[in-house]
Amino acid sequence: MDDLVIAGIAVIAGLLAAFLLRMLLRWLGKHADRTRWGGDDVIVDALRTVVPWLAITGGAASAAAALPLTSAVQRTVNQVLTVLLIFVVTVAAARVIAGLVRTVTQSRSGVAGSATIFVNITRVLVLAIGFLVVLQTLGISIAPMLTALGVGGLAVALALQDTLANLFAGIHILASKTVQPGDYIKLASGEEGYVEDINWRQTTVRALSNNLIVIPNGELAKTNMTNFMRPEQQLTILVQVGVAYDSDLEQVEQVTCEVVTEVMTEITGAVPDHEPLVRFHTFGDSRIGFTVILGVGEFSDQFRIKHEFVKRLHRRYREEGIRIPAPARTVALQQGTVVIPHQRGTENEPDEVPSARLD
Repeated sequence: MDDLVIAGIAVIAGLLAAFLLRMLLRWLGKHADRTRWGGDDVIVDALRTVVPWLAITGGAASAAAALPLTSAVQRTVNQVLTVLLIFVVTVAAARVIAGLVRTVTQSRSGVAGSATIFVNITRVLVLAIGFLVVLQTLGISIAPMLTALGVGGLAVALALQDTLANLFAGIHILASKTVQPGDYIKLASGEEGYVEDINWRQTTVRALSNNLIVIPNGELAKTNMTNFMRPEQQLTILVQVGVAYDSDLEQVEQVTCEVVTEVMTEITGAVPDHEPLVRFHTFGDSRIGFTVILGVGEFSDQFRIKHEFVKRLHRRYREEGIRIPAPARTVALQQGTVVIPHQRGTENEPDEVPSARLD
């Protein structure tokens, strides 16, 4: 009876310690939510899972030690508790490491999306290590298993060439930082949009129409691609304009720069400190052409900025009397004669027939 009482006290103490530790970690979790770094939230959440189980396992081990068990039963109980402890620690470690990897990935990309390829690989590696430790604890030799996995891995690699190519292509893309979640890209084949996620097999791109485009990582790594977010997010756009030959070019430049400054300071997504730039470049058929350079914060802002700029520039030109001529072409109709050989009575005696020729 004394042994049972001591064992019961050990189990109850383990349960009580687990409850108190969980309450303490919940309190720490509330404080972790107030910090900027997301890693402390991941660590506290993992500890909330593993620490109570450690307390329960410790109480169960103390109870087993207090009971008069045979050596075989004691050894079995110890193995079960050890396996349970390793399992809990492995799951918690996988959650912590995967969460930290996700936090680092999000902080580097600067967007809400996550690169799940690194998270999944990290979680699988940690779980595999924990599984091997459990086998070794149970007395199962893992050397033959590793040898079999090595031989079988070669066969699997040959059978899954495309899958492995996409996997390593995704790792290469993220490691080289050519593409990150949140970037706006355009492929040589015409697909374009924001990169939503890069996982172990494919890259998901969200087009401006809000549709998802799925691209295998291997194809993305091989194709020509333009990244509008690298090396920096801000970019410049060119707008072509033309005015009549009788326009005062100094006035045109001044009015256009005023409109550019107005758009840059008032429209959301523009770059307020962008210097207005107007460059004349062409004597056209009916106009003098020039280019206006605008600054935008990121790729999708250009449509709204072009829209406002064209409207405001057209209104200012009408107020200032600056003409934007429409292209015109003059077609001349000339009269002429065509000599058509024709025989009438005598040979080689041509008749002249009047006709019209369009040049």
